[in-house]
Amino acid sequence: MGPNEQHAYAVAADQIRNVLGSAPKVAIILGSGAGGLRDALTEARSVKYSELGLPTTSVTGHEGALIVGQLSGVKVAMLAGRIHAYEGRPMEEVVRGVRALAAWGVEILLMTSAVGSLKKELAPGDLLQVTDHVNLMGVNPLVGPNIDALGPRFPDLAQAYDPGLAADAHRIADDMDIQLHRGVYVAVRGPSFETPAEVRMFGGLGGAVVGMSVVPEAIAAVHAGLRVLTISIVSNEGTGLSATPPNHSDVTATVARAATRLCPLLERLVSTW
Repeated sequence: MGPNEQHAYAVAADQIRNVLGSAPKVAIILGSGAGGLRDALTEARSVKYSELGLPTTSVTGHEGALIVGQLSGVKVAMLAGRIHAYEGRPMEEVVRGVRALAAWGVEILLMTSAVGSLKKELAPGDLLQVTDHVNLMGVNPLVGPNIDALGPRFPDLAQAYDPGLAADAHRIADDMDIQLHRGVYVAVRGPSFETPAEVRMFGGLGGAVVGMSVVPEAIAAVHAGLRVLTISIVSNEGTGLSATPPNHSDVTATVARAATRLCPLLERLVSTW
């Protein structure tokens, strides 16, 4: 990169600021099936990723737009559609949106995702607050020259999933009589579902759920100084835990049902920040 060239995330942040004004405190990444949360927005403005210098997604069910509006009276931004490593995309594209949000001025990143269960006690439709992760993707968004404008060369991930935000989520879930599990997210690149042997291994490593997203964004967010909260929907049992193998349409249907509990929880949570 030449001395006068801007990083792609910084160009996107400038464009977001030009089009949408000042940044809200909270941004939400809408994972598979959680797009219903955008329907709760009022005074919403939606701008396609392609107009903001953000990479577009190829995954069905992921819209590909940055939306700003009021959620329970609080201004929030939503990334509707995430980029996945399994699409063959470079890590820079996977995390460009998160970095642009940080450069724009967002402080809190709230992520949702669909995950597979690694434990028999976690059933499809359950909600889980991610407490930590194991990165088995074989990739890390910070590989390469460090972007000093965002954060340090060796960021500390000891509390990557912010304990204070997690405490808020559990307090509100208890108030609403919604069961919110806790557990470790094991990240794999995908896109194939895991083998039974992998599911057994991941559980033995201390994992509660397995998924194909979240972790690159979380690493990039922490590096850039954002506070992170991730709540995942258990969409299927890991291969070998159930007689029925996972398939994408069942996953989508289960996530949609669970979203009827997740969305009100997130609305109330955001209103306390």
